[in-house]
Amino acid sequence: MFTGIIKGQGTVTAVTHRGDGLRLTVDAPAVVDERLLIGASIAVNGTCLTVITKNATRFTADVMAESVRRTNLGQLRAGQRVNVEPALAVTDRLDGHVVQGHVDYCGHLVRRLREPTAERLLISLPPEYQRLVVEKGAIAVDGVSLTVVAVSATSFEVDLIPHSRDVTILGQLVVGAPVNVETDILGKYVARLTGERMVKHD
Repeated sequence: MFTGIIKGQGTVTAVTHRGDGLRLTVDAPAVVDERLLIGASIAVNGTCLTVITKNATRFTADVMAESVRRTNLGQLRAGQRVNVEPALAVTDRLDGHVVQGHVDYCGHLVRRLREPTAERLLISLPPEYQRLVVEKGAIAVDGVSLTVVAVSATSFEVDLIPHSRDVTILGQLVVGAPVNVETDILGKYVARLTGERMVKHD
């Protein structure tokens, strides 16, 4: 489990394709320490991966075919920056919101609008996920915990404060860039339960 509070950025140093999947090596000195163990979970651009090797500053993780298909990890190249967050420890503060690292879809940045105290990002929203995104609700974009400020039939909007812009890769995104989106797990369960109740009442 993660919180969407990014601990640091990393740099992709190698991408090795292995069948339908791939293997990523990421240099992330701000995140890799003695607490990051082989077999531990780590989120890269909001996608939960498993550490298979590590050294003082780098880790390597395999990306399965489903994650390649559903996320932007398959589009990464050596030299690109990524958001990195280690899994939440029992003793950690639960800031942000509950992020599983199970990306729902790979959308794209439609527009960014600079405002006096923040930047507003407009991100594409497929119709099948529209009911899971609500105004003032939580959402993870490339692993960053954000609050939805507006929703339309084809997109949603979030505000990016200067800190998030500077600490995460969201500040570097250009229009058209692919972004991983994970909707709120609580909303998914509510949608499932209310959907079943509606079917039973019909």
